[in-house]
Amino acid sequence: IWCYRSIALWLLGYPDAALADTKRVVQHARGIGQAASLMFAVHHSSLTQIQFGHYAAANADADELAVLAEEKDASLWKASGTLWRGCLLTMAGKGSDAIPAITTGLAALRSTGSTMWIPLLLTYLARAHAELGQCGEAMTTVESTREKWCESEVDRVAGEILLRSPQPDRAKAEGYFERALTVARTQEARSLELR
Repeated sequence: IWCYRSIALWLLGYPDAALADTKRVVQHARGIGQAASLMFAVHHSSLTQIQFGHYAAANADADELAVLAEEKDASLWKASGTLWRGCLLTMAGKGSDAIPAITTGLAALRSTGSTMWIPLLLTYLARAHAELGQCGEAMTTVESTREKWCESEVDRVAGEILLRSPQPDRAKAEGYFERALTVARTQEARSLELR
C-alpha cells in the first residue's frame, strides 16, 4: 500500500509525503527479510526516485533490484531492474544505450504477461529515440492498456519531442501540452500539471 500511496502522493503534489512513504516501505521490507517484499519495495522506490529526479538513489535501487532478482531468478523483477536502468540512461542523455536496455526490458516484462508501467516506460523510450531523431508508440499503449494515470506525461513528452524535431510543429506541440494540462488537472495530478 505504501508503494502505491507514494506514487499517488507524488502525482497529487505531496512530494515530501511520497518520499517518506518510499523510505518507509523499503525499511519495512528490509525488516521483513523476505526477498519478494524487498524486490517489490525497491522496484517502486526506484520508480518514485526517477520521478523526483533523484537518479543516484534510483540507480542504487535498480542495482539492488537487479542483483536480488538475479539471485532469486525472478523474471518480472529482472525486467524491472533493466527497465529502470534504461530510464536512467535516457535521463542521462545516453539514448543509444537506453534504447536497447528499455527494449530488452520491455520484451522481458511482456514475456511475464505483465503490462504494468508500459505507457510510462514508452515515454522514456520515446525520449531516447527523439534524442537520436527517431519516434515511439506510447499513446496507443495508454489506450490499449487503459493505464491512464500517465496519460498526461505521454502527451507532454509528445509535445517536447515535436519541439525538438528537425522541423518543429509548434501548433501540434501546443495541442499536446494543452491536452497534458487538461488531463493532469482532471486527474488532480498536481506534479504532472507542474511539469
